[in-house]
Amino acid sequence: MLFERRKPLDLILETASKRSLTRQLGAFDLTMLGIGAVIGTGIFVLTAVAANKAGPGMMYSFVIAGIVCALTALIYSEIAAMVPVSGSAYTYSYAVLGEIIAWLVGWALILEYAVAAGAVAVGWSGYANGFLREIGAGLPIALTAGPGDTITLPDGTTAAGSFNLIAFLLSLLITWLLYLGTSKSAKFTAMLVLVKIIALAVFIFLAFPAVNSANFEPMLPNGWGTPLSGVGVLGAAASIFFAYVGFDAVSTAAEETKNPNRNIPIGLIGSLAVCTIFYLLVAYAAVGAVGAQPGGALSQSKEPLAFVLREIGWPKVGSAVAIAAIVALPSVVLMMIFGQTRILFTMARDGLLPDVLAKVHPKYHTPHVVTWVTGIAVSLFAAMFPVGMLADISNSGTLFAFFMVAAGVMVLRVTDPKRIRPFRAPLIWIVGPLAMAGCVLLFFSLGWNPTIKYFCIWAVIGLVLYFLYARRRSHLAPGNEYLLHGYAKDGKLEPDPLVQEGPNAGP
Repeated sequence: MLFERRKPLDLILETASKRSLTRQLGAFDLTMLGIGAVIGTGIFVLTAVAANKAGPGMMYSFVIAGIVCALTALIYSEIAAMVPVSGSAYTYSYAVLGEIIAWLVGWALILEYAVAAGAVAVGWSGYANGFLREIGAGLPIALTAGPGDTITLPDGTTAAGSFNLIAFLLSLLITWLLYLGTSKSAKFTAMLVLVKIIALAVFIFLAFPAVNSANFEPMLPNGWGTPLSGVGVLGAAASIFFAYVGFDAVSTAAEETKNPNRNIPIGLIGSLAVCTIFYLLVAYAAVGAVGAQPGGALSQSKEPLAFVLREIGWPKVGSAVAIAAIVALPSVVLMMIFGQTRILFTMARDGLLPDVLAKVHPKYHTPHVVTWVTGIAVSLFAAMFPVGMLADISNSGTLFAFFMVAAGVMVLRVTDPKRIRPFRAPLIWIVGPLAMAGCVLLFFSLGWNPTIKYFCIWAVIGLVLYFLYARRRSHLAPGNEYLLHGYAKDGKLEPDPLVQEGPNAGP
C-alpha cells in the first residue's frame, strides 16, 4: 500500500539515540538561534518587496503572516518536545502521515532552507555592494547580481547582473563555519543577533519621530488582493511570511539540545515573540517616515532601512545600519544551512538519501558531507537568482510543511492520546485548523506564475526520485528492516559505521 509505511515515534527516538549528534545547546542558545534565523532579509530587504505589492497596507501583511506563524509555533512546540530529534517537519510527518508524505515534506523543506539561505545571501549582498559603492570600492555591476536580477544605480539607471560574487562567497564561508562545529556556530550567531537587535532598535528610535500620518494614504493602493494574484495585502503577506521563517529551524537542533523537552518550546515561542514585536515597530516606522507606495523610492531600494534613515536626515546612521546588516545577516544564512543539513542528515539516516550524507565528522562531530553538499548548492542559488523570486519559492515549501505538521499533530492527538506531551498546544481543535487555513491562504496568495508553478514542478521531480530511488532504499522497505536496528542480513549485530564514537558520542 502506498501510504502504509509509518515510522513509529519510539523507533524514531531509538534510531536517533544510536546515531545521534552531541547535545550542547541550551534554551538561550536556541532562542538566539531562532532570532538569528528569523531577523534577517525579511525585515532588512523584503520590506521593499512588500511595499511594492501592498503599499502602506503591508502593515496588515506583517500581522497576517505573524498570526499564521504564531499558530504554527504552538503546534511545532508540541511535536518537537515529544520527538526531540533532527528532521523537523519531515520526521513528524514520517511518524504520523507516512513515508511518502514525509518525503514530500522533506523535499519541500529544501525550498524552505536551502533556497531561503540563498535568498538571504542575496539580500545581504545588496547591503554589502551598496556599502562598497558608498566608499568607492564597488565591484563591477556584472558581479553584484545574478543573471535574472537588475541593479538600480544612484543615478537612476539600471544594469543587469551575471554572477553575485559576494553572495556566493558568503555562503561558502558560512558552510565552513558549520563544518567546524555547532557550538562555535551558536556562539557566532548569538553575537550577530545582538548586532541586529541594536540596529533595529536604533532604526525604530530615529524613524518614529519622523512618522507622518499622510504617508499612510492611500493605505491599500492595491487592495487586499486575491488568491493567485500575488499582489495586495495578501500577496505582500505571502512574501513577508519569509520574514518569520526560521523559527522552526530551532526544532532541527533538537538532537543537539540539552533537555529538549523544555528548551525547544522556549526557543520556538520566545524567538518568534521577540521578532514579531520588532517587525511591527520597524514596519510602522518605515512606512510612516517616508511612505511606501508601490513603485516609490522605498519599494525600489535594495537596502530599505538604510534608505529610510538617509531620507530623514540620518545618513551616517543609515550607513551604520547598513553595516549592521552586513555584519548580522550571515547569521540567517548560517541557520538556514544548519536546518537544511540536519533534515537531509535525518533523511539519509532513514535510508531515503545516500548513506554518506549521514556521516558524522570524527573530530568536529558535525554531519560534514551533507554540510558541504548543501553549502555549495546554496552558494550557486545565491549567485544566480534574485532575492524576491528565491523568497517566494522558499515560502511555498515552508507553507506546505507547516500545513502537514498541523495536520500531523491533530491526527496524533486522536491516534496516540496517552503519549506524554511535555508541551501541549492550547485549543488544538481551533489552533490547528486556523493554522492550516492560514497556510493555504498564504500559499495561494503567492501567485501562480512563477512561484506555485515552480513548486508543483519541484514536487513532481520529488515524486519521481522517491519512486525511482528512495522508496526501495528506505529502511522500512521489505527486506531492509534489519537496517533499522543495526543488524546485518545474517542476523548478527554489527557496529553502525555512521554512529558517532568516542567520549562525546550519544545524547
